[in-house]
Amino acid sequence: MQWDEKPELNITPLVDIMLVLLAIMMVVSPAIIYEEKVTLPQGSQQSTVVKHHPIEIVVDRNKIIHIKDQKYTFDTFADDFLLYAQSFPRDTTVMILADRVLLYDNVIWVLKSVKNAGFTHVSLATDG
Repeated sequence: MQWDEKPELNITPLVDIMLVLLAIMMVVSPAIIYEEKVTLPQGSQQSTVVKHHPIEIVVDRNKIIHIKDQKYTFDTFADDFLLYAQSFPRDTTVMILADRVLLYDNVIWVLKSVKNAGFTHVSLATDG
């Protein structure tokens, strides 16, 4: 007796079922929330956190730099800012607001001067 038929494995139904299960898992898994209870140690109530207000540097279209009520010239700003910043910790936030007609190089020079003074939290403000 000779068999002319060769057995074939039809995996199409298996693939269909696996794709349906995968789709169900993809829909259900974001809804699963894992919550871990963590007991944090109690901190010392004697220590106080001093919050420093951010330093706002405003550069107008004439390259005059304003910090609060003080005005600085563009040429001497790097040295003047080093003297001004001595009373602030280096993790104080510095915001730089510049007029839009200034050259990109001028704004980056102010940014570089602030970074050279040791400040790490420096932001460029935009109007939108």
